[in-house]
Formats: sequence, structure tokens, C-alpha cells
Amino acid sequence: MSENEKKTVKIKLERHLWPDEMRQRQRRRQVSALMIASLAVVFIVGFLLGGTLHPVSSSSGVGSPANTGKFAQGKLDSIYSIMKNEWYFGKDDENLEQDLIDSALYGMSSSALDPHTTYMSAEQTLAFSTAIDNNFVGIGIQYNASGPKIVTRVFVDSPAYQAGVQVGDILLKADGQVLTDLPSDEVADLVRGEAGTEVELEVLRNNEPVTMKIIRGEVNNTVYGEMLDDTLGYLEIISFGSTTGMECERYLKMMSEQGLQHLILDLRDNGGGYLDALVSVSSLFLPEDTLIMTQEYKDGRRVESHTTAGQLENIQGIVILINGDTASASEVLTLALKEQREDVTLVGTQSYGKGSVQVQRPFADGSVLKYTNSRWLSPNEEWINGTGITPDEIVELPPVMQTTASSFMLEETERYVQDQVSEHVASAQKALSFLGYAVKRTDGYLDVSTTQALRQYQSEHNLEASGELDAPTLQSLVSAVRYSWSMDKSVDNQLQKAVSILHGE
Repeated sequence: MSENEKKTVKIKLERHLWPDEMRQRQRRRQVSALMIASLAVVFIVGFLLGGTLHPVSSSSGVGSPANTGKFAQGKLDSIYSIMKNEWYFGKDDENLEQDLIDSALYGMSSSALDPHTTYMSAEQTLAFSTAIDNNFVGIGIQYNASGPKIVTRVFVDSPAYQAGVQVGDILLKADGQVLTDLPSDEVADLVRGEAGTEVELEVLRNNEPVTMKIIRGEVNNTVYGEMLDDTLGYLEIISFGSTTGMECERYLKMMSEQGLQHLILDLRDNGGGYLDALVSVSSLFLPEDTLIMTQEYKDGRRVESHTTAGQLENIQGIVILINGDTASASEVLTLALKEQREDVTLVGTQSYGKGSVQVQRPFADGSVLKYTNSRWLSPNEEWINGTGITPDEIVELPPVMQTTASSFMLEETERYVQDQVSEHVASAQKALSFLGYAVKRTDGYLDVSTTQALRQYQSEHNLEASGELDAPTLQSLVSAVRYSWSMDKSVDNQLQKAVSILHGE
């Protein structure tokens, strides 16, 4: 085994892919993986042990249990050779050998018993780690994706923060190029760049243009925090990445200096991350040496994780926001705080329910086998795998925020008129209702009230006031909903419930 393959195993508590995503990926692999599924069995063993494959006669060991391994190896070698040298469509694959090997490894590591164990190529491993750490080189802002490019977040200690960019600034130009009508991804391309390079950013603030020169740098943004009033703080943890503990501490100390006493901890859509990050974050909310979770291994061994020093004593009252995409490390943190503090309330909807822990075994080529090595139990010995955590206060998001993305997508030629029925009409009705327009139904039937609401919306947004639902109108509704959600906290009913609880209302 090479030195790279002997690297320290990195423990992860993360959801990775949702089951439907995993099933889709598995279906994409089935054609190639099933054709060489047997190849995986012996090949992966050789790969892990640093060995090689040797041709074996296809008849060796047939019917002999003692020689099953030799027989399997011979069959695997034969299938690999056939696929490599005789498979007709192999001529269309420029990386045939590597793709055959990867497909075999995918096939072996994919199991209906465990959607969280998988082989990842070097490219997938890099993308996976980047997603957890949520880091990039840029200036450190988020802005509204549709409509005016309004800055909605400035990450603490980022280049933009140091330069004085403020929430509410409207992006006008980057290095002289007008940003107003560009898609958000093109704006991102202009604002981001190599570390150490400069971008001149012009924003509109209080109806006056303000120009700032900002030196791009690495931005870690797994956490965002702000004070909502004199004593109430808001902290969102996007994932448990390498820098999350440091980011949380930085935001909490900054808010503490501003009078922080009560906290809304937003773990919605947080699919998990690294164990050491979980320990660091938990240590900010619990006394030193407090049990966070217990890992139970295949052989029955049990290993406990405990907090270190660093609890902030000024926080008296926490509401944790969770939803169906709150998973793994987020669920560990939720239960560790809920079970061991008397001032914690859970608000939202049932969490995902992932009670397993994954580790990564890296290989010299940058690929990784990510596999489940244990299950985790809460301090009270709860195992929430497959069930999730039930909030103290169940609060559903507005219907439009629960709508699938596909129902907001129309072909250019599609159009719905009065008395027609469609899931797209239902999505439009929910969006109209969310935005304050009078619609009497949201079941997808385009009635008179929906026609009138559409016509009113269209006339107010420079669209053809036909009262019919077409692609431009539906896209405009999506943009309007996103804008309202990002700019108006009052429409987030889960957040507002948390505020009312912490205000004693």
C-alpha cells in the first residue's frame, strides 16, 4: 500500500446524496456496472492490498467451494478482457480502461442496504470535499439571484467585509462591466477570480454609487450570522466543513459583543459534514467534556465523542430550525443540545433521519472509498435512523416553498388558459398567493380568480397581460418568490415562530 493510501481516515457524518439521487446515479451506472459487476469483487481487493490481477483459466475451480476465489478471479479477468478488447461500444470511450475499473468499483460499493457508501473518483472526491467546505476564491458575498443584484449577505472577515460592502447594496459594475441585466452565474464569474487579484466593484447605496477596490481571497462560508434585534441572534450552519467551528465561534463572539442572549440556530438543509467540526461547534453550546454522541461499530465496540472547552455562557435560550434535509451531523448536534440543555426548542418539520457515520479511505490516484463504519446514538441512546427528529413545534413552510422545481419549468411554447388543469398552474397559484395576489384555489385548475390574478401580475411586471400562464410569466413568478424570500424575513414562518418563542410570545 502506498503512503498516500495510508493517510489518516477522515470521519464524516454527512448525508451525501439523497436516496432518490443515489438511485438515479445507480441507474446511470447499471449498464456498465452490471456487465462487469463480478469484476469488482476481486479487483477491489487487489486494489486495496496493492496487488494485481493475473489471468486464470475460465474453468479453474468450477464447483469447488475451496476454489471459489480462484474461479471468481478467472471470471472477472475474462469479463474485463472481453469488455476491454471485444465490446463494440468500447471504441467510443476514450478512457475505457479507467471507466471499466470505476464502474466495477461503483458496483461493488453500491448497496440497497446503505445509500451512503460509495466509491468516488478523484474528480468526485474533490467536488464532494469542496461542497462540504463550501469554499471558493472571491470576495465573500451572496446576492439575489433574480431581479436587482442586491447583496443579501456579507461574510465576516471576507474581502468584501474588509472593503466595506454592506447588505442591501445593489451590484452595478465589476471592473467597469455593467452587471444589472446579466444572469447571476455570469456575475459570479466576473466577481470571482484568482486569489490576490483586484476587482473594482461599484454598488448603489442610498441611491448613490459607491466604488470599492477589493482584493480577492479564499472565502469559507459554511456559516452565516447576524443580530435580528438587540438580544436575538441568528446563526445558520450550511454544512460542517473544515473551518465551521472557527466560523461559528467568530460569529458568536461578534454577536456577543452586540448583546447576544438568545439564538436561532438554523440547521435547515444542512446535510452534515466532518466529526471534528461537529465537536468544535457543540463545544460552543455545552460544558466541557459533555457527551455528544456514541459510535457503535460492527464488532460491538463503542466510542464516545465529548466536547472540549469553549462554551459561551451568555446564550440563554436557543431555537433550532430543522427540516427534511437536516441530516446526520446536524441531527447529532440537535439531539446533543436538546437532550442536555433545558432552554432548547425545536421548530420546523421532521428531520431526515440518518444515523450512520462514514469514513474515507483515500487512494494514490485521488479516488476515495467512502463507507459506513458505525452507527451513532444520541446522549440518551436514541437512534433516529430512518425516522428523524420530531420538532417541538411543527411548522410547515409556505406551500410554494415546498413545490418541486420541475413544476416551475415550462417549455417556450407551453401555455395554459382558463379552465385548463396542470401542476404548473398549481405552482403559479401558490406563488401568486405567496406574493399577496387573490387566488381562490391552488389545486391546478385555472379558474377566473387565477386568470385575474395572472393578468394583474403580468401588467405590474411588464409582461403580456393575457391572464394565461406561459413560460415568461412562470419564470417571473419564480424570481419574485426568490426575491421576497431572500429579502423579507417576515415570509419565513418557521423563523418567525422561532422569534416569537424567544421573545416569550
